[in-house]
Order: sequence, then C-alpha cells, then structure tokens
Amino acid sequence: MNEQKTEKKNEPQNAKKPHSLILENRRTLTATGVSNVDSFDDETVVASTELGDMTVRGGKLHIDRLDLETGELTLDGEISSITYTENRSSGGGMFSRLFK
Repeated sequence: MNEQKTEKKNEPQNAKKPHSLILENRRTLTATGVSNVDSFDDETVVASTELGDMTVRGGKLHIDRLDLETGELTLDGEISSITYTENRSSGGGMFSRLFK
C-alpha cells in the first residue's frame, strides 16, 4: 500500500486533470480540470482546461471558488452559455519556440 502512495506523489505536476461540469439551475457552475482563469468580469469568464478554453457567458457572474491545485472552479450568477474553443496547436508557434 505504501508503494501506491509514493507513486502518486511522484506524478508530474502537469498531469492531465479530468474535466467535468455540473450546472445547477443555470445559477451555479462547478467545473473540474481547470488549469487557469484567463479573464473574467461580471458577464464573461474564460478558463483554460485540457480540452480547450471554456467561455462562460451570463450576467452577474462571480467566481465563488478557484483552486488551481485541484483544478476546481465554482461560478455563481445567471449563466446563459458555455462554449469551448480548441487548444492551439500543441507543437507551438514561433513565439513558443523562442521563449522556451
């Protein structure tokens, strides 16, 4: 049993986190697998996930909880839409190669 615990400790920090959404009455959104919040205001929240950027639109949006260690994000407000945009090419462009 100790071997299993040490294996998990040695996992890379950037391991892929599973992504899921729970939307309750279009008022509370809980998302897992969030690696970063790129921007937010009271009408739009843009968060990065392994599956692409997730954009939440609505009104009176408020980030209730953000834990980047566990990848959990909880939003409150009037949620009208959730959309995804694909991750940019994983090979990176010219700038990503320059700034490595």
